[in-house]
This record gives sequence, structure tokens and C-alpha cells, in this order.
Amino acid sequence: MARSKTSKAWMQEHVSDRYVRRARQEGYRSRAAYKLRELAQRDRLILPGMIVVDLGSAPGGWSQIAAELVGPKGRVVAVDILDMAALPGVEFIRGDFRQDETLAQLEQVLGEQRVDLVLSDMSPNISGIGMVDQARAAQLAELALEFSRKWLKPGGNLLVKTFQGEGFATVREQLRRSFRRVVIRKPDASRSRSPELYLLGLEIQQVP
Repeated sequence: MARSKTSKAWMQEHVSDRYVRRARQEGYRSRAAYKLRELAQRDRLILPGMIVVDLGSAPGGWSQIAAELVGPKGRVVAVDILDMAALPGVEFIRGDFRQDETLAQLEQVLGEQRVDLVLSDMSPNISGIGMVDQARAAQLAELALEFSRKWLKPGGNLLVKTFQGEGFATVREQLRRSFRRVVIRKPDASRSRSPELYLLGLEIQQVP
């Protein structure tokens, strides 16, 4: 079957993308690595010795950046429904974070250690139906927030992917109830036409 004009255009854009080229040159697994690198530098999110959980980690771009920044005294635990090849300094759990079994496995791996930062780049399978996709994305963001409320250290942070549109304001308000400050971020490496935005919850206030 011949490729559609849309798929050809996407492939051309992908191949010519400067972040895709940089990722190949610098050994990162995805262009998404530069999103986290920019946000981490701007907000001083990841420091040596931190414990970081990366939800929706495959293929590993964010985990690579997190592992570099926390260094040998830090810890990065990554989770994804897809397989992810091993990375130095990263503990990987394959499973669906929406399922209780995966959450239980993650909590077992963490043991008694509370977390400094939760990263969530989780994204639903895009259906093309705006309301459906936004609702699914909001559900994933809410799961990341629920986990953060239980596992973040006092003053810990959450960086979570969301999408513009219906449901965005609700997710932002939920974060505002738990964090001292909530800001919206759109890193340069995020394509301008993409509806994705990142909500950054700074200094969690409600910790059990």
C-alpha cells in the first residue's frame, strides 16, 4: 500500500527535525530528551542525588537526562507499557501504570524511599477525536498526580504532560490544590503545532 501524503509529510518533517538530528548525534533515544533538559535547566528540577520516577518512559529520552543529572548517588525508576532497552543508572519496570499490579510493583521497588520528582510524559493512543484524546490524557495526568500525592517528599515536584482543550483547566486546578505553585511550560523542543503542554507542580503541600 502506498504511503499517504500525510505520512510522507510527517516522515519528511521528522527526518529534517533538528532535535531528531541532535538526538542521533548525541546518543539520546528520542528528541523528547531536549524537552526535559530545557525544563530541568530552567526550573532546576533535577539535582545530584535525587530520586526520580519517570512514568511513560519509553524509549528512554527522559530517563537518560534524569540519570545524567542525578548522578551515581541518585536513583531513576522508569515505567512504561512498552519495552525499553536497559539504560545505565535506570531501573525499568514494564507494565501499564493504569493497572494496580504495575503500581504495586513500582511501590515495591521504591520500598521506603520517598521521591523528589515525578515525571510523566505519558500519552494516550491518539484516536483523532479531540474530546476522547483529551479525556484520556487528563486521566493519565490524574494518575500521575495521585501517585505524587502519596510518594513525593515534602516539597517535591511533579512535571506532567497535558493537552490544550477540554480537561486542561480541571487538571491544572487539581495540581493547584496540592502544590505551592503551578506553572505551564512549552519547551522549544515541543513542536509548535502540537497541543501538548506541561504542567509543573512545585513544592507539594499535601503529603500523608
